[in-house]
Order: sequence, then structure tokens, then C-alpha cells
Amino acid sequence: MTTESSAVSGAAAAAPETVQDWKSWHEQRVFTVSAPYGPLSLTGTHWLGDHPEGHLPAVPGVWREDGDEVVLTAAAEDGLTADGRPLAGRIRLTADRPPNAESRIAAGERRLVVLRREGLWAVRDFDPDSAARRAFLGIDATPYDPDWVLPGRFRPYDESRTVQVENADGRERGLGLGGELSFTVGDTAHTFQAAVEPDGSLWVVFADTTSGKESYRFRFLRPAAPAEDGTVTVDFNRSLLPPCAFADHFICPFPPPGNTLPIAVPAGERDLLGG
Repeated sequence: MTTESSAVSGAAAAAPETVQDWKSWHEQRVFTVSAPYGPLSLTGTHWLGDHPEGHLPAVPGVWREDGDEVVLTAAAEDGLTADGRPLAGRIRLTADRPPNAESRIAAGERRLVVLRREGLWAVRDFDPDSAARRAFLGIDATPYDPDWVLPGRFRPYDESRTVQVENADGRERGLGLGGELSFTVGDTAHTFQAAVEPDGSLWVVFADTTSGKESYRFRFLRPAAPAEDGTVTVDFNRSLLPPCAFADHFICPFPPPGNTLPIAVPAGERDLLGG
């Protein structure tokens, strides 16, 4: 049986400091996803294009896109606030930046986060009293295994690429990719297509033969920025559940072509406890 406590037991073969680092990381992950405005609190993602009249399901006010801005019109009885002050009238909004708790618009304890993806506008509704947050028991994670800390090498593409992949909401969207991340498991070489984040770190969406069975249908991996020679550590112990594992209203991308391994990766986060 795997629980949050047992997920860090039985790992005496690894160096204690390394195991403790992983344990601290795992505990921080549990804290972050269960925070009041973490992914468990997302109760809706409403695309304005799907609601041309401006009325979003269970969201007060009238929301309409206007070029590079969103125009929100609210009456006093809507109970909305903007920048902490009651809103009655019109306000022009741009996309919010994290953290969600600092979004400009609120409805009581709920935070209404303005989002833009590929030129399309949406409003996300974060409710600290969501059913998912109240039911959360923890993250099922595999005990730390040093054999899944692998040397890798990143080779950037000459030009960044965008591939169309299905997202968790059933729509296809572009996924930007910056290069290839290669590593070896046993005697077999494998390669992932990886995105490059603004800070130089990598982001991989991958699946393996446990996906949809012993683990969630796909997972994320976020290696640190590669060294100048391209070397980078590929630590599958830090495989992450995507946000859509915590709430159905996220639009996580599925793995791009080539990122489904023909082997099992029994490491990292697997699923929600009790899921």
C-alpha cells in the first residue's frame, strides 16, 4: 500500500540527504496543490468565445472580449470586487499573472482569473471551497529510487517548433518545442521532445506503459536548465501529475509524438490517493 508516509519509506539504499530532498519536494507539492487557490480549487474554465452573450456559467457579471482586453460589466448586486474594491460599472482587463490569489477580480472568496491562450480569452473560477479540495487525500507517489536519476543531454532545435496535440478538454492546440532530451534506461536510448521555459529549464509531457493503469494517463517532467554542454539530469522521481489530474477544467496538453515510452516508469507521482 502506498501512502504519503510510505512513499518515502524503504529507501535506505539511497543517500539520506537525497531522500530527504525528495521528501521535502513531495511535501511541498502536496502543500502547493492543496493551497486555497491551487489546482484543486479550479471549478471552471469558461472560454468567452463559447459565450458571445457574455454570461458565463455560475460567474457574475457580463464578460466580453475586445481585442487585446476583456471588458467586464458588473452591477453592485453581482458582488464582484476589482483590486479589493466593490465593482459597479465597467472595467477593462488583461490576462492575470500568477499567483491566482492575486487576480484582480473576486467574488467573495472566489478568484476569477483572466486567461489568454493562442489569442483566445477565458475566465477561470477558483473556489477554495471546491469539492475536489475538500475531498483531497494526498498524492500517490513511488518511493524514491536512485536508479531513476539518469544523465541526459539536451540538443536544441535550430528553430523552435510547434506541433498540434490534443488537450485534456478535447481540443487541439499548439505545443511549442525547443529541442530533444536524450537519456538511456538500461542499455536502451530514448528521446523526448521538450519545451524550453523562459528561465531555460525544460518541460516534458510524457507517457509510459503504466499510463492510464498504474499511473495517471500522462505526466510532466521539469528538468533544470541544461549545462553549457547540454548535459542535464533526468530525474523521474520528480515526475509530476499534470494540473488536469486535480481538476477537470485544466487544458493540459497530451504527449507530443515520440514522448510515449515503450517501458514502465515506476517512479514519481502516480495519481491522487483514493483516485
